Amino acid sequence: MAESNARDLFPGALEMMILESLRRQPAHGYALVQHIQQRSNNLLQVEEGSLYPALQRLLKAKLVKAQWGVSSTNRRVRTYQITAAGLRHLEEQISSFERMFDGISLVLNPGRATTS
Repeated sequence: MAESNARDLFPGALEMMILESLRRQPAHGYALVQHIQQRSNNLLQVEEGSLYPALQRLLKAKLVKAQWGVSSTNRRVRTYQITAAGLRHLEEQISSFERMFDGISLVLNPGRATTS
């Protein structure tokens, strides 16, 4: 069920949340899942089946880079870090999302006064 929730996100939403999480600090996959879940007050649960393909897309687009290391529990982990291109892409995506969200809000709440 949780995976269908992740799939129900609009295209690019998961990538945007991953990039925002990585803007704060580099992280491995499990830490990204935990961060997104905590920041969303458990409303969003990202499964590995959604996370790792999204990370691969970000790697391929050179929006993140990855490095192998060892975790505090002495396990081999891949740590991801946002790139300069990833930061630019994130800013563009956030701006686009905010415009889209404003438009949807106007349609859903036609009486709402605009703040712009």
